[in-house]
Amino acid sequence: MNLKKISINTALPGKPRSRILIIYTGGTFGMTYDKDGVLIPFDFASILEHLPSLKNLQLEITVVSFETPIDSSNIQPEHWKVIGSIIHDCYQENDGFVVLHGTDTMAHTASALSFMLEGLNKPIIFTGAQLPISEPRSDARENLITALDIASARRDGIALVPEVCIYFDYELLRGNRSKKVESLRFDAFDSGNYPPLAKAGVKIDYNFSVINKPSQADTLRLRAKFDDNISILKLFPGISQGVVQAILNTTGLKAVILETYGSGNAPTLPWLIEELKKAIERDIIIVNVSQCPGGRVLQGRYETSKKLQQIGVISGADMTTEAALTKLMLLLGEYGTTRTKELVSLSLAGELTT
Repeated sequence: MNLKKISINTALPGKPRSRILIIYTGGTFGMTYDKDGVLIPFDFASILEHLPSLKNLQLEITVVSFETPIDSSNIQPEHWKVIGSIIHDCYQENDGFVVLHGTDTMAHTASALSFMLEGLNKPIIFTGAQLPISEPRSDARENLITALDIASARRDGIALVPEVCIYFDYELLRGNRSKKVESLRFDAFDSGNYPPLAKAGVKIDYNFSVINKPSQADTLRLRAKFDDNISILKLFPGISQGVVQAILNTTGLKAVILETYGSGNAPTLPWLIEELKKAIERDIIIVNVSQCPGGRVLQGRYETSKKLQQIGVISGADMTTEAALTKLMLLLGEYGTTRTKELVSLSLAGELTT
């Protein structure tokens, strides 16, 4: 993939207090209007004209842009690999990272990066916008300024937020706990199962009790093998046996995310339990996650989930679908089915509560 790179030192003639790498993938944030009123990609070389307050942050910024910006609806695992590789290759010379990304699949990409980068001890802050930066009422300006501030925040040389996060509308959320919940309002993301890591007002208030501790690893390890032979089976009243069979009998299928009701409940239809059981006997991994934005699977609590537990469905606890999906893809790609069964229910990057 072709990339464009520019450098901006907002501290001149002084010395920058931090070095930050911005990765622009595409999305609403970086669009602007040309003289004919057509939306075109924003030229980051002119960012100080749009955001003169950047100078107050006193940062040395490098911007790496996808030459052809990608609508986040088109994001694929191959793009996660590119973002992960850029961060891995530029890790030592930067203090933090900001990823500008479209909102539709931002939670997927943030979740994927949290599993890909083992030994992380620097901030990776995803942000974007609901309106282009060229719009008078755009949320892009505040989102970027605060994301950069958080990415550069350190105490005694240690990053305050050494994990993959999403910053949007004055809240900092753990990336692999987040979901997009709004398309027409500025508060686009929520992490129903986990409190915000910080809230931005007159000052940024960090909730240090819920922020991951920095890794003690000497080096950052990139894991970037994905296996996409995964499906999502969302239960609903009236679901037919034919639909379930079509999904579970997909050629090459290795894992299924079963989206159940409430605390992990499913209909006690004999044929449904039998179809799931046969899939598990074929070595297909089935992980149970709740359809509720703030749900937690408690298999066995009710009769309607006890049978799932008995046939070998794995509880996804309070993982989001986005986290479960990207986690399964990466574990299957890196380790195969047997090891994935052992690891999927463990918290690898703060994605679930044990």
